[in-house]
Amino acid sequence: MKKTTARRRKNAPASRHVNLDPSFVPVIEAFASDRRVTYGGQGFGSRALRLDGKIFAMLSSKGQFVVKLPRDRVADLIRLGQGQYFDTGRDRVMKEWLAVIGDSASWLGLAREAHRFAMAKRA
Repeated sequence: MKKTTARRRKNAPASRHVNLDPSFVPVIEAFASDRRVTYGGQGFGSRALRLDGKIFAMLSSKGQFVVKLPRDRVADLIRLGQGQYFDTGRDRVMKEWLAVIGDSASWLGLAREAHRFAMAKRA
């Protein structure tokens, strides 16, 4: 799939998001007006939102919603039972990456938080 901007994806019908959790579609659409955010690609991150090419939110190959946040924030969310460290499958704990546990109600808020974190790192 060709990498496209989230903006272009906004007007695409949900059916274009084949094999995509429908809960992720509103997350993609929330960043449609940000020209620095793209969605898609090939291989790892094919279901990811990127800011200037760097992933900040994605659906993993296992269908988990994953966001990049500060280490302390990830640790707090894990203590609260809202997620776990993202595991790439290579026995490597990703301390700035949270795999969200539970329903999708928090996805958009966490994606916005991850976007702010990514923006701060890019500044």
